[in-house]
Amino acid sequence: MTEPAYPAARAVASLVEAYFARLHASARTEGREATAPTPGADVVEALVDTAFWASLRREEGHAPRISLAFLPASRAGSPQTFARPLPLTAAGLTRLAPAVERRGIHLGVWIDRGELHVWGTTLHIPPLCLVLEVVEPGVLVLKYSRGEEFGKYGNVVVFGGDQVKVVDEAGGRVPECPSLVSLLLGSYAPGAHAGAANVLLQLAVSMRAHGRGGSLLVVPDGTERWRDSIVSPIRYEVAPPFTGLAELVRSESAEGDRSTWQEDFQRVVGAVAGLTAVDGATILSDRYELFAFGAKIGRPEGNVPVEEVVVTEPVVGAGPVVLHASQVGGTRHLSAAQFAHDQRDALALVASQDGRFTIFAWSRREERVHAYRVETLLL
Repeated sequence: MTEPAYPAARAVASLVEAYFARLHASARTEGREATAPTPGADVVEALVDTAFWASLRREEGHAPRISLAFLPASRAGSPQTFARPLPLTAAGLTRLAPAVERRGIHLGVWIDRGELHVWGTTLHIPPLCLVLEVVEPGVLVLKYSRGEEFGKYGNVVVFGGDQVKVVDEAGGRVPECPSLVSLLLGSYAPGAHAGAANVLLQLAVSMRAHGRGGSLLVVPDGTERWRDSIVSPIRYEVAPPFTGLAELVRSESAEGDRSTWQEDFQRVVGAVAGLTAVDGATILSDRYELFAFGAKIGRPEGNVPVEEVVVTEPVVGAGPVVLHASQVGGTRHLSAAQFAHDQRDALALVASQDGRFTIFAWSRREERVHAYRVETLLL
């Protein structure tokens, strides 16, 4: 029997077509070559509808994890092509899933004789290529490639069953928005990928991936004022500070094997992010020197408890909400909000076990702590 249509697929198809048209127009204006095709609304609808029903199926008891890339084989790097293209169906995707569930493998989808077909697999796709990832049953992420140097695709829409979140492109251009949020939203200046925001982005992705929850405090280099907000003694203080990540960042532009540097960078990022799984907070300078982990956040003597927090999520239709600090999350979130309240030139990044991710920063304009919910951008 033919499966019923997934209503959300049609609801966002035109929005996605317009989004990619803007991406490609912006690339042309900036003189960048857009080698990936621009998807039409009919293509978007068909991809999302098929992938959604595939996500609800099982292959030998396992839910499929699939990444679909919309492009012809001629525009993919070193593709593996099938002798005969396969029709794009939910059943077909489910059968293929065990072979392509590892990270970085995409099923290539293109139009053949007026119908969408799977032509094979690829490990390399061009910038601005539409990618649809099946994360778990009923959960899909529609995104695009921003180039290998970013290490993170740009999210466009997140589908969670009957709940659909369309990323707000303008969310990264609001005053005082942390550079990490701006980078996730694509609102970055040329060359920004080589700076602090991309390092924090990789740490955030790795923190969320370990699934244990954790806190990362990013403090200004050259001062120990942050110690006023940390309970002493620190159980796992690092002496001297670990500089491995800082040294890698400084050596990024040096001549050498880029792939080797990337492997070393990801390994050290994983090691630092892994420390956040230990109860307490990990403390890192804004020049990436590691000071401590498992640290307990306290309120400096004479400072008032944090009361209200402005919460925003970069999703269309989600405006700012002012909440009592205790309503933002559990103890980890409350202590991070207190830290941002007392250390106003620092950032606090908090990953929850359930996948939520929040960035706390002091807003001078609002005279409050601002909490940015960004899990929609990290999927």
